[in-house]
Amino acid sequence: MYSPPTTPADEHRALAAQQEASAALGINVEGRRLWGYQGRTLGQKAHHPGRGACWLRLISTPAEQAKGKLWEGTKDTAAAFPGVRKPALYGIHDGTERDGIAYRAELTAFIDSPTCAPEPVLTSELELPETWWKSLHTDLETIAATPTERVAVRRQWIDRALPQHAGVPAPADIDWATAHGDCHFANLTMSGPTLLDFEGFGLAPVGYDPALLYAYSLLTPQTAARIRTEFPILDSRAGHTALLVVAADLLQSASRGDHPELAQPLRSLVTSIAREPGAIGLTPPDGSAHRAWRARLP
Repeated sequence: MYSPPTTPADEHRALAAQQEASAALGINVEGRRLWGYQGRTLGQKAHHPGRGACWLRLISTPAEQAKGKLWEGTKDTAAAFPGVRKPALYGIHDGTERDGIAYRAELTAFIDSPTCAPEPVLTSELELPETWWKSLHTDLETIAATPTERVAVRRQWIDRALPQHAGVPAPADIDWATAHGDCHFANLTMSGPTLLDFEGFGLAPVGYDPALLYAYSLLTPQTAARIRTEFPILDSRAGHTALLVVAADLLQSASRGDHPELAQPLRSLVTSIAREPGAIGLTPPDGSAHRAWRARLP
């Protein structure tokens, strides 16, 4: 899933843009290069003479798409969630367009803690302390309560994707809240935890973040069970909606070749929800799971 650009020319352009950004931001990059999804991002440790260790993240997109949610996400995150544990933003540099590709470099604080997993799909069980879970609860609750006009999951997509990819009708009524939008263990550090890669945050079905964390952990039953225990909202009407939306999203990705190993567990998850008495959309709204989630906060 995570690999350099598909052609040497794309890789050369990205490295040239990184060099330009490094000079503009007054840093030197060092160490291993970490390419993101299909080479669209490039992350590398950097050194700033005043701030010390930093992290430089370069994002690329066709020039006509250099705007909107993902492009502005890191900057919007810094303003929207000052109290959430995340890397501090130090600077942004918009680079010179190269062959119709725009580049933006984001300089943030270096987080000296490994992520809980190298990839979004969790393949090894995790033993995390109670303090870790309490911190995550606090940050996800803060995010959910933050007003935003950004949209992480569109209602129109839900109406199409649930029947097409999950084989169930979309619910008539959906409760919405702000979500990180990409909550998995490769975006959570072992200490803290610190939440990484906020650029896709926005409105999503209530419970979307714990639902996504759970879905990506289906291959590790002990960790998945811990998530289900920590977030009782997943056993509510709203949580079932979030789980179905997440399942449809990941099944759509699996149909395109991303994480096919999740396809069967996701189908089983959809089946288990559909067999619930009353099923989704027929069960009356119940706020008890929301209250239970809040009650677990420190």
